[in-house]
Amino acid sequence: MKKVSKIFYRTLFLFCFILITNVESKVLSVGNSDAKITVKVFSSLTCPHCADFHISIFDNLKKDFIDKGLVKFEHHAFPLDLAALNAEIIVRCHENNDKKFKLLERIYQKQKIWAVGSDINKINDSIKKIGLELNLSEKNMNRCLKDEKTQDIILNERIEAQKNYKIDSTPTVFINDKKYTGKVNYKQFKKAIEKKL
Repeated sequence: MKKVSKIFYRTLFLFCFILITNVESKVLSVGNSDAKITVKVFSSLTCPHCADFHISIFDNLKKDFIDKGLVKFEHHAFPLDLAALNAEIIVRCHENNDKKFKLLERIYQKQKIWAVGSDINKINDSIKKIGLELNLSEKNMNRCLKDEKTQDIILNERIEAQKNYKIDSTPTVFINDKKYTGKVNYKQFKKAIEKKL
């Protein structure tokens, strides 16, 4: 009986570990997982302030801190509308993490082109054009957009973020779970990071 009990608990532990790891891996992240600093950005891909933040901060942060193993960066999906949700789904269509971040950056850079109007089919076509530039096939993107499981994962991330971090606007940025309220310029953000090192 003891032996069966041990096997049961080991199996249960392993299942829980895989489940936790799987949930954690859904967050789009780059950098050393053991880094002293974690930057979490909760954003909607249709939000102009989110685009400004990413374009102003990310490349420099990557060069100065992420690539040196000092910072782990997490992009947390917080879609405010269907267009943002679909753009997020297309980003996750890539299997390669670096390509996901390149696509994320391109989507932010071209936000004023694709995130316009109210016709979701036209918006989807515009997002897919950006995906094609980064070697995603139209067939693959269409499959991703129909994947209800990915939609649910993203929407659940938003619900969890709201519950755990009380997000009331985008972008909301945390440095080691402390809300960053400084200016959106790299010089200021760099100082905030350096204080934690």
